[in-house]
Amino acid sequence: MSELTNQVAVVTGAGRGIGQAIALKLAAAGADIACVDLKLEFCAETVQKVQGLGRKAWAFAANVSDAASVEATAEQILTTAGKVDILVNNAGITKDGLLMRMSEADWDAVLDINLKGTFLFTKALVRSFLKQRSGRIVNIASVIGLIGNAGQCNYGASKAGVIGFTKSCAREVASRGITVNAIAPGFIQTPMTDKLTQEQKDGIIKQVPLASLGQPEDVAAAVLFFASPGARYITGQVLPVDGGMAM
Repeated sequence: MSELTNQVAVVTGAGRGIGQAIALKLAAAGADIACVDLKLEFCAETVQKVQGLGRKAWAFAANVSDAASVEATAEQILTTAGKVDILVNNAGITKDGLLMRMSEADWDAVLDINLKGTFLFTKALVRSFLKQRSGRIVNIASVIGLIGNAGQCNYGASKAGVIGFTKSCAREVASRGITVNAIAPGFIQTPMTDKLTQEQKDGIIKQVPLASLGQPEDVAAAVLFFASPGARYITGQVLPVDGGMAM
């Protein structure tokens, strides 16, 4: 596959799990990858794997919730790679708890990383997209932003916010040939889900019509679609990758 040859993709939260799968999927399609995570060492494995696919890869450290950090990193990426064609806002965290027991700090942390981080990285790179009159922005939301989940008021609010941001941003930049879409993963098998007991996993699977957890590659395939030439006429949309949970 060479759908993305000569393109540069930025993937936040690229160090592991879904972010790493996205980086590798885009690289396999021909893109060079700017891997962003909180610390440089988090990106080492992803960079090595991307380079193993014959593509260029760079590691950048950024706190996506800090404007100065994001702006400096975006500038470094543009200087190093020369341009950016694709932005995947994937970085995210959870700090689950029932509303009555949720601390303000846990609320703020999740909203800052998941929602504010998406805003900051998009804002930092959108000017370059506008100048080149092209670009693909893919935001990783969640099925929880569509249907909610007890114990995840902060997470659900952040991901519903990502969906609203996606649609509004899509309207702002469409006239310059830039698309903005979101993917809403369901329960995906990652290091986070590996910590669950089998009983917890069985309870989750009962909620999924396809009766299994998704894989990071399932989300990565959807990102590749939105980044590919085949999705040039699609913007402002949310694609659930959830085994049918939100149908």
